Amino acid sequence: MQRNIIIAGVGGQGILTIASIIDLAAMSLNLHVKQAEVHGMSQRGGAVESHLRISTEEIYSDLIPLGKADLILSLEPMESLRYLPFLSTEGIIVTAIEPYKNINNYPDINALLHKISESATARLVDAKSIATTAGSAMTYNVAMLGAATSFIGIEAAVLEKAIITFFEGKGKKIVETNLIAFRLGLDNA
Repeated sequence: MQRNIIIAGVGGQGILTIASIIDLAAMSLNLHVKQAEVHGMSQRGGAVESHLRISTEEIYSDLIPLGKADLILSLEPMESLRYLPFLSTEGIIVTAIEPYKNINNYPDINALLHKISESATARLVDAKSIATTAGSAMTYNVAMLGAATSFIGIEAAVLEKAIITFFEGKGKKIVETNLIAFRLGLDNA
C-alpha cells in the first residue's frame, strides 16, 4: 500500500492538524510515514501545503513528485487547482466549496468549482454546513478529513482513534465534536 496525499489550504484552516491525525493513524498501523509542509508568508491567510506519504514499504523522500499524488485534500477551492500538476491521472481532488477570499480579485466561485470538476475527478464538499451541524465551525478540517477518508487508505475506525488521541488533551467536548464532524463528513462522502 502506498498513498501520496497533498493537503492544501490557507493558514489557520487546520491543514497541519489533518496531517497530524493521518500521521498518528498510519503510525498506529506501523506504516511508514513521511511528511513535509510549506507555510505561506503569514500564519493566517497564506498558502499552506503538506505533502504526506504513507506506505507499507520504506519511503525515501517526503516530497511528492509531479503527477504522483493520489489525493489532493483541499480546504479551499482555489488551492486545489494550485496543486493540480501533482495529481496522478487516477487521483482525486476532495475540496471544500467555501472560498477563503484573501485576495481582491478572487474568481467567481461557480466558475472555480466548474474548473475543478472539469480538471480532474473531484468531490466537492460543503464543509461549512457539516461543521455547523457538528456544533462548531472549528471542526471544518476534520469534516473534510471524514469526506476524504475513502481515498486515504486507512480505515475510518483507525482515523477516529487518532482523532481521539490528537484532541484528548483539549477535553471531552472537543473530542466528541470532532468525532461528530468526522462522521458527518464520512456520511456526506
